[in-house]
Amino acid sequence: MKKNILMSFAFIVLISNALHGQILNPGDGVRIIFYNINDNISGDYYIQQDGLLQLPFIGNIDTRNRDFKFIKTQIVTKYDSLYKNPELTVQPLLRINILGEVRNPGYYYVTDVEKITGILALAGGVTGAAASKEIYILRGEEEIELNVSELTAKGNTAADFGLRSGDRIFVPRSFWADASQYAIIFSGIAVLSTVVALLIRN
Repeated sequence: MKKNILMSFAFIVLISNALHGQILNPGDGVRIIFYNINDNISGDYYIQQDGLLQLPFIGNIDTRNRDFKFIKTQIVTKYDSLYKNPELTVQPLLRINILGEVRNPGYYYVTDVEKITGILALAGGVTGAAASKEIYILRGEEEIELNVSELTAKGNTAADFGLRSGDRIFVPRSFWADASQYAIIFSGIAVLSTVVALLIRN
């Protein structure tokens, strides 16, 4: 029992370290939510092409070659010097591409706490022709298979399955969707063949 607890704790630490060590690229962003200040500055802020992140009242933060942990620390420290004990959360916004059998494929922003169902919902959900069990993360030449049922049952978040900036999520087409199309085509060919045969006999 103790061993299992230690292993679970180690896994959580590894996930946490991977998330905080993630590099944010131009086009990515951060979501900042304040809970105890009057200024209406909660919102999503995006990294410019020059690597600068411009934030209200505290100016620019240089994100070049900096991981999320550094960026978050800078944001919290600067706002802490501006407001008295501000309560805020800072989440990374990762720009990803959702492809394949979804209703609205394209680029979307997701946070590290987003679940797979929520991520696919951003693209309008899957089509009726989508495979029901697996999706893929495409990262350069790497292809990572994810079990949708397992992710959903466990409530895994983007941080849990290691989503990164620039990843492509691909929803494959179901074998049965293609099989149904072929069945319709073959049925049409069979009907056409029958009609031709009858015409020849006559």
